[in-house]
Amino acid sequence: MEMETAIDTFAALAQESRMAIYRLLVKEEPHGLPVGEVSRRLDIVPSTLSGHLSVLKRSGLVKATRHSTEIHYSANLDAIGNLVRFMLEDCCDGKVENCGDIARIIGKSR
Repeated sequence: MEMETAIDTFAALAQESRMAIYRLLVKEEPHGLPVGEVSRRLDIVPSTLSGHLSVLKRSGLVKATRHSTEIHYSANLDAIGNLVRFMLEDCCDGKVENCGDIARIIGKSR
């Protein structure tokens, strides 16, 4: 992952509503939710939600698929996994065994 991509990803999550949207979609993996259900569960008006989803989609954190007349959004778990790996790739100066629980968590996601 490039530094600029990591910064864009963090920027997308650096807002309360977008963080809530992403966390909700993670809980609903692998199926995701229709946009109306995201709006209802988080009490975010559709026009505002649309903007937040656009930011998350541009950053690669969420995916959108059309199901008939509805758009379903789902979390892109690979994107967040790549971000975590980017942040920790030099963990403990390359001595992964010294990284404790973090190394085990990253190993599970590969």
